[in-house]
Amino acid sequence: MRWDGNRESDNVEDDRDGGGGGVGGIRLGGGGIGLGSVVVALVAGWIFGINPLSILGLMNQDGAGQVVAQHPQATAHKPPPHDQLARFVSVVLADTEDVWTAKFRQAGRTYRDPKLVLFRGSEPTACGMGQSAMGPFYCPADEKVYIDLGFYEVMRTRLGAPGDFAQAYVIAHEVGHHVQKLMGITERVDNVRSRESRAQQNAMSVRIELQADCLAGVWAHDAQAARQILEQGDVESALNAATQIGDDALQRRSQGMVVPDTFTHGSSAQRVAWFKRGLETGSVNQCDTFQSREL
Repeated sequence: MRWDGNRESDNVEDDRDGGGGGVGGIRLGGGGIGLGSVVVALVAGWIFGINPLSILGLMNQDGAGQVVAQHPQATAHKPPPHDQLARFVSVVLADTEDVWTAKFRQAGRTYRDPKLVLFRGSEPTACGMGQSAMGPFYCPADEKVYIDLGFYEVMRTRLGAPGDFAQAYVIAHEVGHHVQKLMGITERVDNVRSRESRAQQNAMSVRIELQADCLAGVWAHDAQAARQILEQGDVESALNAATQIGDDALQRRSQGMVVPDTFTHGSSAQRVAWFKRGLETGSVNQCDTFQSREL
């Protein structure tokens, strides 16, 4: 991926030497959405020997959109200029800002940039105490993306998903959740989910996540058209990442069986298909997973 030398975002907050730091329960619930709620099940299973499906059930039981009060967060600072991975994240975030600012302007709307917080261990958020084991996540209550950069090592060594464009896809997916928040989708879905059964909530969650995958593809389409960021093998690395974090792939790896009713992010094939739809069309209208009969 061609990124070095491109604009870096001013919206990256480095809280790796402060923040939560200590212990905290996994209370993100429906208030924080992203790749992390699947990854936490896998990672915690490795570390603690816990059934990943049990963890996913605990994470969903608080209901959608709940905000948990936390201690005030210390003022974060910009990452140091010599931190190559932090620079990469900052460039990718800036690129999403450029794409979505233009998209919203074309629709007669104004895009509001999200913040991206780098942290280690745990971090207080407006959605509860975030944990590194959750993987990257977006909190709609404070409009921030949270990521422990150690997750990229997990992607490479544990999930078999290396490559800088695969890493960029992760950020673009979380920013996709921010786009959903600005478009009013998050609020509408939360209102519906609060009245549904667990199985129906899971099914709705799948549509949310697949739409974020599609929106990540839209970003990649427009970024490539404007700045030619893609190199040989980049698309394949992103599609491989989507494959490795499909619910069926994670469940098969962690417990040797697949339980579709418990899916919260979609199967590998679904995640690949929706990312490709956004990448190939560059159209937000093509990302309406809620009107699609077949996912």
